[in-house]
Amino acid sequence: MMVGKVWLVGAGPSDPGLLTVKGKAVLEEAEVVVYDQLVGEGILYMMPKSAKKISVGKYSGNHTVAQERINEILVEEALKGKRVVRLKGGDPFLFGRGGEELELLCEHGIPYEIVPGITSAISVPAYAGIPVTHRDLTSSLHIITGHRKKGCQESIDYKSLVALGETTLVFLMGVAALPDICKGLIEAGMDITTPAAILERGTTAKQRKVIATVATLPEEAKKQNIGTPGIIVVGKVCSLSQTFAWAEKRILGGARVVVTRPKDKVSSLAAKLYNLGAEVVMLSGTYTKPIEDNTQFIEVLTTIKDYKWILFASEVAVDVFFDSLWHQQIDIRSLWNCHFAAVGPATRKAIEKRGIRVDYMPERYYGIELAKGIAAVVQPEDKVLVLIPKETDSEVVNYLSAAKIHLKAVPVYEIIYEINQQVCIEETDIVTFTSASTVRSFVKTMKDIDFHKVQAVCIGELTAKEAALYGMKITVSKEATIDSLIESVIEINNRGYSENAPKLGGIGSMEE
Repeated sequence: MMVGKVWLVGAGPSDPGLLTVKGKAVLEEAEVVVYDQLVGEGILYMMPKSAKKISVGKYSGNHTVAQERINEILVEEALKGKRVVRLKGGDPFLFGRGGEELELLCEHGIPYEIVPGITSAISVPAYAGIPVTHRDLTSSLHIITGHRKKGCQESIDYKSLVALGETTLVFLMGVAALPDICKGLIEAGMDITTPAAILERGTTAKQRKVIATVATLPEEAKKQNIGTPGIIVVGKVCSLSQTFAWAEKRILGGARVVVTRPKDKVSSLAAKLYNLGAEVVMLSGTYTKPIEDNTQFIEVLTTIKDYKWILFASEVAVDVFFDSLWHQQIDIRSLWNCHFAAVGPATRKAIEKRGIRVDYMPERYYGIELAKGIAAVVQPEDKVLVLIPKETDSEVVNYLSAAKIHLKAVPVYEIIYEINQQVCIEETDIVTFTSASTVRSFVKTMKDIDFHKVQAVCIGELTAKEAALYGMKITVSKEATIDSLIESVIEINNRGYSENAPKLGGIGSMEE
């Protein structure tokens, strides 16, 4: 029997940008992923679609799957010959019980690797403007677990910690024990004016911090209703938080933006939002695939030279078209008499990668604008081919049909919907939609959600019209571009969302 292998991967504190390069590479090759609740949604999105995903739901004070059972799952999956990734928040060996998981692997002779992660003990304070070490303020750093082993009565040695003098103390998993921790430090002789902080949901858009003293922190945290996950920092370095604050000062700092794009599309929108400081949640409930045994399309390809114009409203259609030419052994030189049109820059780029120059692209990247432009240039005898997704209403086809253009519309790919099981939409989230199909995907893949509370930013009126069917709160970007969409997100984030926010102009929808 072939034995698999286990990788213990530290996922970091939550921000997907803090996952190590090796961690990402290993995760993307996983056949089985066993993950904790504290792993960021952006990192969970990196799991392969084909991987078996096992949530063990571990977070402070709540283990839906016992540690012993987790250890057994790793062994069971590895013995099936699988590449197993044990994805843990922070670092596997810093109060992550990684050592316990290795013990059973060793007993069964299962090979493994450790991929260290960035610990929240350093990264979360950094995102709060707190350097855990500073030459003028501290001579050491000490990381303590505030969560004791079940049944263990041994308390933290506060006297030894206080005796360290000018140091930084970081307590992990200690939010529930905050009053006891502060009391213990004071009773052990710590100056009651020592700066202290509690940091909630660090590195996410919802991160919060309370900066006080070791004497006042419990009461201040209670007033602010601080909860888990969180860490406690005690030491003079906490006094630097306001001076060194940076995360919330980014253009989209504090914004959580949901990007709805197909899994097989690289999203420049997500990258730009992330670089502006947003917590980006990739919610891709769809993927595309060519229609199998597409006899209608094959028949069209055999007479492709008869078409004067070939219109593309998506990159997917471009790839399906040219790949099909190759599979049907049709020489690309047979296209010498064809003119090519693209709805926008991304689609144009996909065509030009195939060595074909685009003859027409509208100034405004909407399907309706593509249709109007083509209708104005075609001759009565010209045959026009439009490649569309299966069972999708196309504004290009609708307009050209009404204009009595000699048109052939052929479905060449289908959109597959998957039920979302990982992403929870919060009322303060901003959800972006670049086309009507992304709205449909969102609606079909989300369960148990009140769409009336969804703050939708849409490209084009057609997209907005689809969102309006479900009562979403809608803002429409001024132009059908990613940059214009981002400008609308920034405006909403700056003013705070209002149900009566003014709508911005725009028509149609961006390329699918």
